[in-house]
Amino acid sequence: MSRGLDETPESMDNEQLLENLMVQYGGAIKKLAYTYVRNWSIAEDITQEVFLSVYKNLHRFRGEASYKTWLYKIAINKSKDALKTRYLRPDKLLKKLKTHEQRHEQSAEEVAMIKDEDKALGERVMALPLKYREVIILYYYEGLKLEEIELYTQLKLSTIKTRLRRARGLLRKMYEEKGGKDIG
Repeated sequence: MSRGLDETPESMDNEQLLENLMVQYGGAIKKLAYTYVRNWSIAEDITQEVFLSVYKNLHRFRGEASYKTWLYKIAINKSKDALKTRYLRPDKLLKKLKTHEQRHEQSAEEVAMIKDEDKALGERVMALPLKYREVIILYYYEGLKLEEIELYTQLKLSTIKTRLRRARGLLRKMYEEKGGKDIG
């Protein structure tokens, strides 16, 4: 049986630690990889590669950053490598990237409208160039702070801020071209 995630890594062996990391971060790593490669099957392969790499290199983890930071950095690098080495076509049907928590009861019509809006936004985000899509996903969908994005991507803070601003502008332009209202 797996030990708890709150157990200190020093008291676990590598297999237990890897299992805990997979449970805690596996879904997030897969989603992150998907935002790069736009293919769930390849995202699953990347996720497996990430955890295989982690297992092989656990002895090298120095604790200078959190496990989450380390995992995200590996996932981003492996995703970028996959883009360089494989011919990847975006899937025609994108799945929702984020789910809404329903704060109050909504009618079926409201739920359908929200799903349509989420799908449209997700499609627009996925249509952005990778450098803009990356910061949007990490900032809005993963909820990371700018400083965390800086660690994961090794970009300068000013570059991240510029890319976020430009990405928002591109999203706004896409939205207005489709006849919608200003989104932000």
